Amino acid sequence: MLSNSYVNTFLFGIYPYLCLSILLIGSLIRFDREPYTWKSDSSQLLRKRQLRLGSNLFHYGVIIVILGHFAGFLAPHWTIDWALSPVAHQLLAMVVGGIAGLVAIVGLTILIVRRLGDPRIRLNSRKWDIVVALMLWLQLMLGLLTVPLSAFHMDGGLFETLTSYVKGIVTLDGGAATLMMGVPLTYKLHILLGFTIFLVSPFTRMIHIWSGAGALSYLF
Repeated sequence: MLSNSYVNTFLFGIYPYLCLSILLIGSLIRFDREPYTWKSDSSQLLRKRQLRLGSNLFHYGVIIVILGHFAGFLAPHWTIDWALSPVAHQLLAMVVGGIAGLVAIVGLTILIVRRLGDPRIRLNSRKWDIVVALMLWLQLMLGLLTVPLSAFHMDGGLFETLTSYVKGIVTLDGGAATLMMGVPLTYKLHILLGFTIFLVSPFTRMIHIWSGAGALSYLF
């Protein structure tokens, strides 16, 4: 189904812009209309030690994963090609991303078990809190599954295709979706779920990511 050209064009050429538009516009509207809901709704008063361990592992791991995605997929080719060949670039992404992904998913697993296993925390959790946590867990798992798959494409060709697609989306390249036609299903699901997380972020506790980005930019 995902190989159909029309479906492929919608999922990888139109859907990403719908998700990013809703992320931006929805976040601005929520900030304007419901500023007091702009928070992570922490449950740190309950099982604080377990929260600290899981949260630290998840956040440290996922920050490295996110920064790695930005550096690996959005950096211009000329900033990397002088130091790394496509194969070396892919290998670096596999090793660093794999380790960081494992750390993040272990931390998130601790947080999910804590949230679902403790009756008090579960009662103080909204349905979307649990849904978002499961979406993030699945996204990390899909990302980890791409690591062994990448080992079968060590010529760097698939990695370059994915890099060109992401850059095409950012630069509004209308033909970027065609690059995804021959990409394995796991990568497609990973990309689609990533954009879907952007889509739901303005309506969930994920909105607090903007605050983290704002605090980081304030330091500079």
